[in-house]
Amino acid sequence: MPEPAIETRDIVLRRGASPIDERVAAGSIVGLAGLDGHGQEAFLKTLAGLDRPVSGEVRFERHAVTGFRQAVARGIAYLPRDRRATGIFPALSVLDNFAIATLAQDVKGGFISARERRARFARYAERLSINAPDWSAPITTLSGGNQQKVLLARALALAPRLLLLNDPTRGVDVATRHVLYDVFRELAREGMTLVILSSEIEEILLLCERVLVFREHAVAARLEGADMTSAAVIEAMFGRSAA
Repeated sequence: MPEPAIETRDIVLRRGASPIDERVAAGSIVGLAGLDGHGQEAFLKTLAGLDRPVSGEVRFERHAVTGFRQAVARGIAYLPRDRRATGIFPALSVLDNFAIATLAQDVKGGFISARERRARFARYAERLSINAPDWSAPITTLSGGNQQKVLLARALALAPRLLLLNDPTRGVDVATRHVLYDVFRELAREGMTLVILSSEIEEILLLCERVLVFREHAVAARLEGADMTSAAVIEAMFGRSAA
């Protein structure tokens, strides 16, 4: 197998749960599925350095992931599940929500360059088809789908090599979903690694090359190729299949 972009070594998410050893190759799209509360979100947050496992180690490009700030500095970006609670800054503008994580990129001669910031956002607005007529307006004036695109643009502006997506199409319209699907596939073709948690089985099957199904805070099944079916995912979720 090629050198993994990220791997887990004996990760235990909850006391008494089976350890998880997983390798994700660079440029691949891997999905996480499971009933709510069965560990898939804890696993994703552990990869991001947001949660600490009971034991074990996460390594990204051969370096241990020990915390969120360090993960971001090494090239890992995380898109949260609840954009209203943990994603957007409601009082800030569309442009400020985009640029808040990458202010250093806009500094010229010791001052923040409004031109640089707007030019940078324009590139992502075009790529993600963001519909935001007034960039100075509060981000809450945008539809949910466009808010999600701004958050994705913020993450991509960090130039990550690993993108961790926590239910990225939750609460967005069908048109936005398909824009995001196309962007995710394009990012993978460009060499970025994506790990996507989705509450919708069909979405996982549509986007991912491989799916890890979680049950009781451990991987109940690893599915790929012809084995990736809705029936197989559901069986693993309810404990009728083994990894």
